[in-house]
Amino acid sequence: WNFGIFVGGAFGGNRGARPVPPEKGVFPLDHMHLCDLEKKEYINCLKTSRHKSEICRHLSKKYLECRMEKNLMAKQDMSELGFGKESCVEAMKEESKTGRIEK
Repeated sequence: WNFGIFVGGAFGGNRGARPVPPEKGVFPLDHMHLCDLEKKEYINCLKTSRHKSEICRHLSKKYLECRMEKNLMAKQDMSELGFGKESCVEAMKEESKTGRIEK
């Protein structure tokens, strides 16, 4: 038998190497339901808009702001999260003209 293939762990991992957490995308769950209202508003908007997230961007922003206020994620400028003032204003203008947002 050649057990050399098992060196480094059962799944081929490098034992002793420290895992590196991702920069974004992982944050504490809202176990205390501090932002449930904002989350439900966003989900309801998605359902009524046939899952067109562009229409619900303002609620997505509201949810992320709630998470930041409650220390459920790192505080960041909203422009770093894709919420520039111009893009939100343009999306609202487009929605009011056509009833929907074009990509």
